[in-house]
Amino acid sequence: MSTFTYKSHEIFYTIDGDITGDKDIMIILNGIMMSTKSWEEFVPAFSQHHTLIRFDMIDQGQSSKVDFDYTQALQVEVLDALLDHLDISLVSLVGISYGASVALQYAIKYPNNIQKLILANVVAKTSQWLKAIGHGWNQVAKTRDGEAYYNITIPYIYSAQFYDKNIDWMENRKQTLIPIFSDPDFLDAMTRLTNSAETHDTRDALNDLSVDTLIISGDQDYLTPVFEQQDLATSLPHSHHVIIPNCGHASMYEQPQLFRDLVLGFINDTKVPKII
Repeated sequence: MSTFTYKSHEIFYTIDGDITGDKDIMIILNGIMMSTKSWEEFVPAFSQHHTLIRFDMIDQGQSSKVDFDYTQALQVEVLDALLDHLDISLVSLVGISYGASVALQYAIKYPNNIQKLILANVVAKTSQWLKAIGHGWNQVAKTRDGEAYYNITIPYIYSAQFYDKNIDWMENRKQTLIPIFSDPDFLDAMTRLTNSAETHDTRDALNDLSVDTLIISGDQDYLTPVFEQQDLATSLPHSHHVIIPNCGHASMYEQPQLFRDLVLGFINDTKVPKII
């Protein structure tokens, strides 16, 4: 576990495996409420044949919290600074939700640094629908009511089937998260992160992106609906699209084994056909 400094901001990262060896490198980008700790279940598999790097973006986890507004372009530059700090020139990039938006923007700006791109539960542009949801989150965040913030955010991340089937796990998770969601510093960071995603719009650059890309969707994703992810897949000339049935926005939590296998299968396949 280490940190590096980006423009006076401390960025936390962790490396599983030998970065100086000959293994391919995989970097994972968190969803908006996630941190490096969220991926612990995946570390053994992801680091078995790859060097795995996880990091917390600005306002996430153990990285610096700021006092100004920004866009996801800032997170793109933080990621590029991390690669520069570690003297890395080529990676497979995996992102989910917020992290997938950053990953997509990064691949567009720095395509020569990307070996494979995996985007889970993401869209080409933040829609008016998604902006309105974010505004609702932010309004509730102002109340500093942790339970209310939980109720307006977490249930909609999952499919209804998963939520009901795993209600005991969800209730335990609720009791764990309410104190965190009651912390004003956390809520302010979440508000900045939510606002930073509003300008996400990659539509004009998608046709020129030549990176082999896997898009993972849940057919019951209420935040980034599957039809928008289908539009993204259609716009990317070298994309492959997998839709997981009976799955919501949090595909890595709802279908962890399938998520793992999809990521590793795509990264390890050297004969993935290009779609022109």
